[in-house]
Amino acid sequence: MANPSRVKDYSFARLCDLKLHVTLKITSLEGRIPKKSYTDLLEHPELSHTGIQTDGLADLYVTCQLWTNDQPATLSFRTPWKEYTKSYKWNHTVILPITYPSLLLNSRIAFTIWDVQGPGDPVPVGGSTMFLFSPNRTLKRGQQRLYVHRGKEADTSPDTSTPSDTPLDEQDEMGRLEELVKEYERGDITKIDWLDRMTFRQIEQIHAEESSKSDKLYLYVDLPRFDFPIVYSEQESSIILPPPPIIPPLPHARETSALPADFLSSGPYLWRRYDPDALRENPVEVKHRKLLRSQRLGDEGRDLKPGPADRDRLNEIFRFPPTAQLSPLDKDLLWKFRFSLFRSPRSLTKFLKCVTWSDPVEAKQAVEKLLPLWGQEIGMDDALELLGPGFSDSRVRAFAVRRLERADDEELLLYLLQLVQALKFEPSVIVHTVRGRGRQTQKRKEIPEINEEDDSGLSKFLIDRSVANPILGTAFHWYLMIECGVTMPLSKMYARVAFQFMKQLSETPEGNIQREVLKRQGELVETLSTRAKEIRASRDSRTKKIDKLRSFLADPKHGLCPFPSPLPLPINAHISISSITPEKSSVFKSNLSPLLLWFETTDTSPRLSEDDVDGEGINIISPDYPIIFKNGDDLRQDQLVIQLFALMDRLLRKENLDLRLSPYSVLATSTNEGMVQFVTSKSLASIMAEYGSLQAYLRVDHADEGALGSYGIEADVMDTFVRSCAGYSVLTYVLGVGDRHLDNLMLAPDGHFFHVDFGYILGRDPKPYPPPVKVCKEMVDAMGGTTSTHYARFQSLAYTALMLLRKNANLILNLIALMVDAGIQDIELEPDKAVWKVQEKFMLDISEEEAVKQFEVLLNDTSYLTVMFDRIHDW
Repeated sequence: MANPSRVKDYSFARLCDLKLHVTLKITSLEGRIPKKSYTDLLEHPELSHTGIQTDGLADLYVTCQLWTNDQPATLSFRTPWKEYTKSYKWNHTVILPITYPSLLLNSRIAFTIWDVQGPGDPVPVGGSTMFLFSPNRTLKRGQQRLYVHRGKEADTSPDTSTPSDTPLDEQDEMGRLEELVKEYERGDITKIDWLDRMTFRQIEQIHAEESSKSDKLYLYVDLPRFDFPIVYSEQESSIILPPPPIIPPLPHARETSALPADFLSSGPYLWRRYDPDALRENPVEVKHRKLLRSQRLGDEGRDLKPGPADRDRLNEIFRFPPTAQLSPLDKDLLWKFRFSLFRSPRSLTKFLKCVTWSDPVEAKQAVEKLLPLWGQEIGMDDALELLGPGFSDSRVRAFAVRRLERADDEELLLYLLQLVQALKFEPSVIVHTVRGRGRQTQKRKEIPEINEEDDSGLSKFLIDRSVANPILGTAFHWYLMIECGVTMPLSKMYARVAFQFMKQLSETPEGNIQREVLKRQGELVETLSTRAKEIRASRDSRTKKIDKLRSFLADPKHGLCPFPSPLPLPINAHISISSITPEKSSVFKSNLSPLLLWFETTDTSPRLSEDDVDGEGINIISPDYPIIFKNGDDLRQDQLVIQLFALMDRLLRKENLDLRLSPYSVLATSTNEGMVQFVTSKSLASIMAEYGSLQAYLRVDHADEGALGSYGIEADVMDTFVRSCAGYSVLTYVLGVGDRHLDNLMLAPDGHFFHVDFGYILGRDPKPYPPPVKVCKEMVDAMGGTTSTHYARFQSLAYTALMLLRKNANLILNLIALMVDAGIQDIELEPDKAVWKVQEKFMLDISEEEAVKQFEVLLNDTSYLTVMFDRIHDW
């Protein structure tokens, strides 16, 4: 039987909404036709259909006809003639003029393969009859392998003598493997890339071997594929079941155990059937809710206050994460005390989830009377949740936009990536509800312009703020450019927003300057992209590639050394660049051959890093700004991870916890190229190979013989190392960053530790049994071992950081929820589980003390476990 959990509402009766004609595709015939000698052909002219008398194959064609009961439902269809040289392949699509709702449970298609013996004298090679519904009443889909009965025309009777199923005594290995392939395509078998490639190669070999030695004929037919099983749910006749047998109760048994344990699952008098209404809302509960929330009460209940028990339950509901589903009782409780909920700012999103938006009267009261009670006292996390896919009412989303207006540009820049994605969920882009035969769906529509009545004002808000602030406008422009080149029809919507942005820029002199800057940035990226593609495709040695790159940059006609005028850097608009230094630029030794480009900035004096707000841990950086330009790599996932790192760093600093994090900048300029800030540092693998230990590396530039407590290293440098190790251990744990080894763990000379290369997130990892917390032995040894005071401080900082981020879990979860449709590689694999995977790391279902204990176990158990994985990676 098909899995009922995967059936959903796709019953056969619901397929009437699709109005599709029965479609199939006759692909190929497989098997050997016995060859006869030329002498046999003279003695038996009827064998001429074998085709041996010619150099090529015989002239075959296929006929098919749909039958229901004992009557033909369509005319017979015949494939056109074509010449065959090596194999019989038709690849011809057949559309039978009958809709799926018109089919009966015993509908079948009769296929007959004919050989042209002479004019008007075809001979049947074989026939097969395929039923469209399987024994469990589900519509067949995907590729079908039909067993061909030799020398017979297809039998069209309900009890056909030419069934398409392979007889039990003739089943082969290939048939079993093809059934497993179907389960794999349906998603019933877990997909493992490296193992799947090996398996399918082996299946191809088995297929070739079986075909060469088998004398059976098989006709392959492709049927349409649907997302879920299509179940025939209409009862053709009433079935009267015989009365169940009387089973005497067992001695000393309870009254509930009168029937055997397996009777309910395998009893002969019980039939298993699908209920197409099982997942729909109970009409009795709908009526109950309408009576309970009767609008005739109006404002009655305004003075109703929750008692102690109800107040405790409401507080529990308010603490639910954004992914929590409210039960009907919880929704009724929220609606009952709706006039007093505004006293808790955390209650708004939970209240809006209890509203029946399909009831216009209830929706009007919720938006016009109750929503204004909250004023603007909601947090940024709730405002972002209201802009997500769960809320489609434009008035609710407009309320969230008004909350965004209170944020400054620096804070807005942290959420800008998600706010651009939130434009996908605007009511002007999504049709709210399409009703049909009891099913509700959401469909995107293409519209010539944004409907202001259904618009929350989010796009106008982002355009206005981006026009006013060039730093914000640069990031907004590049985020839009990514979306303009992705999928239709959303790309048209983003193109309209980009057009409005450029149009508004052109209305002021300052805006025209910014528009010209964005144009020059685009030309710069296009020039670098072209050069990166050429170097990547070249087969020259790395030395020759570097020489070609430097000569290209030094050529004055390209305008890169120097630029005609200073230009804000796309990856960081705070930095104005004046030239690219050819002598320092290089090409990395990698398959993608990324470019290392050193930009000269207009600031010729050394600067402090932007994260040194308190003057501690001063990090002097040079006036040059090096970047890595990659072509052939999708950097959107790295861009998201770095953005969340920067956000979490800001959240920790607001709580007076400075972990000396240094998230570098990443900008994806398209779906296969982008820029990455280059930070002067070394990987732990190269440090261990060159210096033997991390402590020896830190002593090179920051030795202090009198600092006994920090092993001869300056105290500030050791403190920076311990803090940054604790910070990145927690951040990578929360986001489930995988594929951690000594080559992508970096250490700067001033003690800043950080991670690079985020190709695996949300728990994905190419290695088996990856540790949840990424702490390697080399890091612990640099702190002095697990018994040292530095390691104890490292643990304390890690626990504190996780608990502080735990308080802001809703904000992080809502930001990830807005990125579900952003095309991020590891989110697309399981979009419905992406938010849940991060939520699980926060352990929100237990107390803070229990969460610290559980994280302590994870931290201690993984400190030395990564040694084995690092050695395997080196090998």
